[in-house]
Amino acid sequence: MTTDATITGGMNAPAVAGASAIPQAELDRLTDDIVAALKSVYDPEIPADIYELGLIYKVDIDDDRKVAIDMTLTAPGCPVAGEMPGWVENAVSAVPGVQSCTVTMVFDPPWDQSRMSDEARVALDMW
Repeated sequence: MTTDATITGGMNAPAVAGASAIPQAELDRLTDDIVAALKSVYDPEIPADIYELGLIYKVDIDDDRKVAIDMTLTAPGCPVAGEMPGWVENAVSAVPGVQSCTVTMVFDPPWDQSRMSDEARVALDMW
C-alpha cells in the first residue's frame, strides 16, 4: 500500500501530513525544494509567485516520489490557463528526486484574495 505526504499550499507554511516510506530528512528536502520550485513560477501579469498568491491547493508526494498538484487560477479566464500547468510541471519535475509531476486545475473552492500571503500582499500593494 502506498502512503502519501501532502504539502498544503497557500498562505500557511507547508504542512506535511500522512505516513510515508520516504525518510523524513529526504521528505523535508523534497518539500522545501518543491516549494522553492513553485515559487519560481509567476503569472506574467502579476508580480507575485503562484505559491504566495495561494494558487497551489495541494501537493501530494507518493512513495515513488511522484508529485500530484492541485492548483487554481486567480480567474477561470486567465490568459495563461493553458500554459501555467505545464510551467508548474516543468519546475517541479526539475527538483532532484522527483520522478514525475502532474498538475490538475481545480476551481473549487474558488480563489480569492484571502489566500494570498503577506509577501504577495506587499508585492501587489493589497492591504
